[in-house]
Amino acid sequence: MRILLVEDNDELAETIVDRLRAEGHSVDREADGNEANDLLRHIKFDIVLLDINLPGRSGYEVLRSLRARTDETPVIILTARSQIDDRVIGLDAGADDYMVKPVDFRELLARCRVLARRRAGRASNLFTVGPLTFDRGAKQAQIGGIDVQMRAREIQLLEIMIDNLGRMLSKEEVADKLYTFEETPSLNAVEQLVTRLRKKLDGTPLVIKTARGLGYMAYVADDD
Repeated sequence: MRILLVEDNDELAETIVDRLRAEGHSVDREADGNEANDLLRHIKFDIVLLDINLPGRSGYEVLRSLRARTDETPVIILTARSQIDDRVIGLDAGADDYMVKPVDFRELLARCRVLARRRAGRASNLFTVGPLTFDRGAKQAQIGGIDVQMRAREIQLLEIMIDNLGRMLSKEEVADKLYTFEETPSLNAVEQLVTRLRKKLDGTPLVIKTARGLGYMAYVADDD
């Protein structure tokens, strides 16, 4: 997942970013509410982790601005405010979830997976087609019950393709979902990554089709 963390506490932000990246997610961080608001006007993320007490403008204001633009990006509020009234304000402003600091990272990751599943219209961490099974929680793919060795970036790409079955994704869209602002990948790197993943999915019904000049589409091939 491509995640935006909006948190002005440097030590806490570094810890969260490190943990999320260790789980194979691409994470960008903003510390200012105004800058986060501007960024969200132009860049799409899979999930936003949003603090409330921010310089520039509050997390509530960032959230209300996001929803006013009919942007449905899932948002989890991370805050030290534990009062019921604060939770109600956040949820009414459009938050999808609310966690009180200090957060348990296993729970945070689980809640991120829930929101990702919900957005993709899936009820389970398990995706199964033919002999292929992918466990989003364990970050593990199997073919015929045998583990498929995949690098973190290949797992990310597999998640992207599963979450966008039947939808054409341009190379730029794929790159935006895979890489952070600190990274400068070429579109050729995306092509190579798709080629590697396609080879590892060989023999399964999950197909990644290349449409020249358009991008990539994943779909499940009919048995017929």
